[in-house]
Amino acid sequence: MSSTPSSRTESSPYYALGPFKIRLPFKHYRIEWPDYFQGLLMCAVDLAAIPLMTELLGMPFEAAIAIVMLNGLLYLVHHLLGDPVIPGWITPAIPLLIAYVEAFNPGVDRIHALIAFQMTLGLLVMILGRTGMATKVVHMIPNAIKSGIIIGAGIAAIAVVFKEGGRFDTYPITISIAVGVAFYLIFSRHFTQLRDHNKIWAIVGKLGVFPIIVLAVIVAPLVGETQLPNIEWGITQPDFILMWTQYTVFGVGFPPPMMFLTVLPTVLAAYIVVFGDVLQTKAILEEADEIRQDEDIDYDANRSHLIFGGRNLFMSIFGPDVTMCGPLWAAMQVVVVERYKQGTMAMKSIFGGSGSFRWGTNTGLLLLPIVSLVQPILGVALALTLLIQGFVSVRIGVMESRSQRDLGIAGVIAAILTIKGAAWAFAIGVALTALIYGKDFFKGEVDNTFNKHSGL
Repeated sequence: MSSTPSSRTESSPYYALGPFKIRLPFKHYRIEWPDYFQGLLMCAVDLAAIPLMTELLGMPFEAAIAIVMLNGLLYLVHHLLGDPVIPGWITPAIPLLIAYVEAFNPGVDRIHALIAFQMTLGLLVMILGRTGMATKVVHMIPNAIKSGIIIGAGIAAIAVVFKEGGRFDTYPITISIAVGVAFYLIFSRHFTQLRDHNKIWAIVGKLGVFPIIVLAVIVAPLVGETQLPNIEWGITQPDFILMWTQYTVFGVGFPPPMMFLTVLPTVLAAYIVVFGDVLQTKAILEEADEIRQDEDIDYDANRSHLIFGGRNLFMSIFGPDVTMCGPLWAAMQVVVVERYKQGTMAMKSIFGGSGSFRWGTNTGLLLLPIVSLVQPILGVALALTLLIQGFVSVRIGVMESRSQRDLGIAGVIAAILTIKGAAWAFAIGVALTALIYGKDFFKGEVDNTFNKHSGL
């Protein structure tokens, strides 16, 4: 049965299926070619998961890219089932997971630890979504804690790039140029004015990060930070058999029951980070919804939990993934939403933008010329997305605060999250909020200084 939301005209149609709203390309949304083409090259970020898996698990390239491609197909599930987002990794939680898995002996034990973690996380998230608790959790958490978690996730993303031995140390010139141009094209008021008055700049603006990745491919070898790409032709050849027989439950068996107990603290810490992504998703889409009155952007945290929880559960069985299955790729969500805000001529439906981008990344993963072209700058692409995510997280996190006291608490939470991790940040945030607000723990206070509705 096809239906449309009644609150606004020209909303994207769908087929209703329980909590899901099925939207199919060409029938329910048009392909947005700028988002598709930037997806072709931004598959470089998906491919950046490969060195993480080869280093942690000793996994061959062919098996690792099989996991990346399987995860890539699952990215499509979000917009197809009604979640108007570009999904990605649980990026800030990756260091937590790596530290946990490295505590086990290389080989089967590490694989079992990863399987246990991702399976437990998937089940927890699905239970929260199925019971309706996900939405309640989002509304129950005090604004000060929400603000701190989002700001902390942003600072942690930036810290990953600039830490000693990080990606900035490897590609300082390329990252500086690429990120500078990206921030100018995406966030600059000056470029917005150029785009509004010049057709050529308008076309550049519609391409999102596509020209930035092209720029990185050119600049990196010119400044001697990478080799020239060795372009190969054909179709990517992942080794699914090797992956299934040596790195999944079909080859190494089910993890010991005790592992599902020892993994719980790490799972809970990772969920706190995921919770920050959910809050950030809601905030980004609410901004877009206020500007675009022609389409009702229906974001449901419970539905999102069911989808990305199901992805984690599926991957824990068929292709355990160090990067995990998160509800949001913040950097690219912002790039697409910024274009969506320009009106129906730029993008008819938010589902067209998010869906087209993920169709593009999946196409890129299949094409060996694309994979070999971007392979030398995988680290630059990852740094680019982390820094855009950091910028947006801090901005949105600050706007979640409702008062100066909220922002003070949020600053402490953000610093602790960056230094000590999510579990410590959440615990100290609860304690600080209780000490400062007492019986008004959930209510907090409101002043006009940091009220997002105050016009600031």
